[in-house]
Amino acid sequence: MKNVKYKPTIGLEIHAELRTKTKMFCACKNDPDEKRPNINICPICMGHPGTLPVINKEAVKQVLRVGLAVNGQLADFTEFDRKNYFYPDIPKGYQISQYKHPLVSGGELLGVKLTRIHLEEDTAKSSHEARSTSDEEKDRGSNLMTRDSSFVDFNRAGVPLMELVTEPVINSSEQVLKFGQELQLLLQYLGVSKANMEKGEMRLEANISVSKDDNLGTKVEIKNLNSFKAAEKAIEYEIKRQIDLLENGGKVEQETRGWDENKQSTFSQRSKEDSHDYRYFPEPDLPKLKLSELSEFSKEILSNSLKETPAEKRERFKKYYAIKTSDIDFYVSNILLGNLFEKTVKNLEDKNSFQLLSNYIVSDIASLGEKGLEIDDKKLAFLIRMAASGEISSRGAKDILIKMIESDEDPKIIAQKTGLFQKSDKTELEKIAKQVISENESVVSEYKKGKTSSLQFLVGQGMKASKGAANPQVLKDILEKLLN
Repeated sequence: MKNVKYKPTIGLEIHAELRTKTKMFCACKNDPDEKRPNINICPICMGHPGTLPVINKEAVKQVLRVGLAVNGQLADFTEFDRKNYFYPDIPKGYQISQYKHPLVSGGELLGVKLTRIHLEEDTAKSSHEARSTSDEEKDRGSNLMTRDSSFVDFNRAGVPLMELVTEPVINSSEQVLKFGQELQLLLQYLGVSKANMEKGEMRLEANISVSKDDNLGTKVEIKNLNSFKAAEKAIEYEIKRQIDLLENGGKVEQETRGWDENKQSTFSQRSKEDSHDYRYFPEPDLPKLKLSELSEFSKEILSNSLKETPAEKRERFKKYYAIKTSDIDFYVSNILLGNLFEKTVKNLEDKNSFQLLSNYIVSDIASLGEKGLEIDDKKLAFLIRMAASGEISSRGAKDILIKMIESDEDPKIIAQKTGLFQKSDKTELEKIAKQVISENESVVSEYKKGKTSSLQFLVGQGMKASKGAANPQVLKDILEKLLN
């Protein structure tokens, strides 16, 4: 939504659960796929008195790797803090987080400047449901039709959680969407998080304000946006709500709001807390870290562990393969199909056929799901060479591709069996052309009167008569010659 009078300003706080074997401060299993509630718990992550946390070294390493990938400043000195607040999903009554000394400061991703990246522990997972009154309860005289129940599953409590905070430099929901998707890809490429939003492995919070000038307005935070689509809609709604409020003489209150998917609107949850409300202080049960004294956290060792980032992959594909930008973006998002493209390219000598290969992968193989990934790259390259040389038509290549996946046969054998090699013999094609002309006198007449598009119809009829085997260009040349 655009409004020339008001400028929206958005800052993001994005949480991502890290892929580690154990939780942040205990030896409990970090398993996001566990369905049974309260299985992966122990006295430490449940906050029992007398227990002591121990820092998960791998979680620290993963956040530092993300920091390097976004060109952030890695901390030398860092420590953990207690963030004090009460909520049923916080078993200790406080959350171990980082405040003054985060692991990473600064950085940039997709042109968006970052404030910090720090490490903390995740909360438990709350769920709420209403159930009908049982027959037994009715017999006891209960006149309630439903009873609301709340449940807390502590399996997630204590899971390592990376929080990334951006500067308030984003100005549209579209920019939020692109940034969020790029961060998700980066985390997946680095192997630090699956970042599956549907499973809650990545959650987004947006701080939004509107102003008529460059001064920031009163910010409103929208919490726990669990999909990019929801984030885009919520931000659009909130910008409009704040503008409408100001236009009607109202005042935007600093608060935390939620997003109601059913009503497609934000709703007030509570007044927005400031940092002093959390009464941060250094965590007394954990040591302060001097990272330069730990060799495995050196910049050199961490840099060597980094894999190719999405941005680097885009540049490499652009430089070496020169295919369409939209195809490059497709391969960055679809890693397995990108791997298939690269393996197949190694078997192609003619760089001009790279885009032809990409066309078949993006439009045909991608639609076949997991079956498409089973195709042999050498056989696929042979098929592309056949199509590029004109031995088979584009339609024929598509048919052969399907049969290759079904039978794993050689494309040349399939083409021979099904008669899909293109016919370029002029004598044979001239017979087909004369037949098409004699059977379509009205179309021929239209063509001779100047309707040039009629020629394409005649070519199509010729292709049909040859069961797709005719070389369309040769057939077209013959038809033109016979009709002129």
